[in-house]
Amino acid sequence: MEKQDKNDTSVKYYRLSEVQQRNTSKSTWLIINYKVYDVTKFLEQHPGGEEVLREQAGGDATETYEDIGHSTDAKKMAQNYIIGELHPEDRPKIAKPAMPQGNHEPDSTSWWSSWVIPALAAAVVTFMYRMYMSEE
Repeated sequence: MEKQDKNDTSVKYYRLSEVQQRNTSKSTWLIINYKVYDVTKFLEQHPGGEEVLREQAGGDATETYEDIGHSTDAKKMAQNYIIGELHPEDRPKIAKPAMPQGNHEPDSTSWWSSWVIPALAAAVVTFMYRMYMSEE
């Protein structure tokens, strides 16, 4: 950890190796979107259980955190546990943070399966129905 004066408001940076060492019940740190969280005091209060946080301890929990879909209140509460940021030199060593929900790029696969396939199926059913009705 880089030392800071009490009056210094700059960000505290932590090395990945330091975060990785903090994966015990006495000291539990994790990384979300390059921010370092000390969740040691929150372990017993976590609604998903202590195990969920312990599984992510000492590493990057960004993907898991974003996939869960935490409430606005939970995200505000999480701000209380931020103790610093991952050192910029260590950021390439972990996965790129997930895009915040609501800012997703258009997914061609979901567009295809949500619109084109059902439209084609409807066209085929309509064609078959008309063929059947014209034979009678």
